[in-house]
Amino acid sequence: MNRGGMGSNILNIALQQKLNGFSEPKITRFGVTYAPGDKIIQLVNNYDKEVFNGDIGFISQIDLENSYIKVSLDNKTVEYDFNELDEINLAYTISIHKSQGSEFPIVVIALATQHYKLLARNLLYTGVTRGKNWLY
Repeated sequence: MNRGGMGSNILNIALQQKLNGFSEPKITRFGVTYAPGDKIIQLVNNYDKEVFNGDIGFISQIDLENSYIKVSLDNKTVEYDFNELDEINLAYTISIHKSQGSEFPIVVIALATQHYKLLARNLLYTGVTRGKNWLY
């Protein structure tokens, strides 16, 4: 899930602080703070930029003066104006739904009773099978 005390939104903030907390400059838009080095996920298809829902990359540059960020996605660099940042989100953690069709070296699945509505066999199977080397 994205919401809740163990949802990906809260976990993204905690992991960002631990893994990339000292990176500068920072920009906050649409309730999310971004910094160079942050892992991000594309949330919607953007055919003009040739980026698609589920694409994952890293912020390579934030230009405060010209109001844009640069993101490295799949061996290309994509530029986002600050008013387009609702198209991306942090991706230190993502939901199982967003991970469908992807594979990762290590997968950690956070299970909590607050997510009881989503604790179905098929969803857990999808999460478990995303891990290439390790599953925690």
